[in-house]
Amino acid sequence: MGTHRSSATAASALVAGLALTAVTALAGCPTVDLGDTPTEIGLCNPAGGLAYFQAQIWPNIIDRGAAANSCAKVACHVGGGNGLEFPMTIDYPTAYKRTQIYLNCGSPEASLFLTKPLAGIDPHSGGDLFADMNDPAVQLFLAWFK
Repeated sequence: MGTHRSSATAASALVAGLALTAVTALAGCPTVDLGDTPTEIGLCNPAGGLAYFQAQIWPNIIDRGAAANSCAKVACHVGGGNGLEFPMTIDYPTAYKRTQIYLNCGSPEASLFLTKPLAGIDPHSGGDLFADMNDPAVQLFLAWFK
């Protein structure tokens, strides 16, 4: 019986020693702050994908040519640093990936890409671009997800 106790005591001491060594070793490791977890770019990929973005979203919602409410103007969303920023020279895959960050596939009508320019929802420094959910551009946007 005496031998059993000394073996149990020795085992307990060994476990305690190992635990102390592990804690001591971990305490010496520096902590590195990697910042916020990045948004998963591929998280929201509307059914229409890049092809719909290029054929419909870009020309009808983002780059409205000479229209006053075109998002693709320098100092707005091209070279302006206003949140969603598109490349100076159009690169559809890059523009699409940057847009995906502002999409909500679970509830497309709640996407920041839609709610920022939609009247009365989220403040948009470029002003309201769409009057309401019946606006043809809004319907075009929602069709991207079907």
